[in-house]
Amino acid sequence: MGDQMPPMFPIISDEEASERVGAVFADIRETRNTDFINNLWRVLANDPAALETTWEEIKRVMAPGELSPMIKDLIYIAVSATNNCTYCVRSHTASAKAKGATDEMLLELQAVTALANKTNRIAIGMQVPVDDAFI
Repeated sequence: MGDQMPPMFPIISDEEASERVGAVFADIRETRNTDFINNLWRVLANDPAALETTWEEIKRVMAPGELSPMIKDLIYIAVSATNNCTYCVRSHTASAKAKGATDEMLLELQAVTALANKTNRIAIGMQVPVDDAFI
């Protein structure tokens, strides 16, 4: 995608990573069972404290729980589409597909997301009161 803006901060390579950043990169590799460290983590590595806290939160929130990891990725895609975050839409789509999401599921997800955004805007714009049955 040649028309992307350059990052605001450097993409930290393994060779440039401090010991603190290297430890987080090692944990990402171990946790995800991959050698790939994506650009989000490499740019966030410019702020090691933020890198550490964000990675710990990702591990905690995105771990299996009452919602499956694939459902969590699908939610992440929907919110990212609404927030216009191409990076997160792409990365979580790849993650959801790796967990078994099909193109049909992703298309349906986009339809639901678009509908929710539409009806949210209608309810907000028309100041529709919440039904007593929903309280």
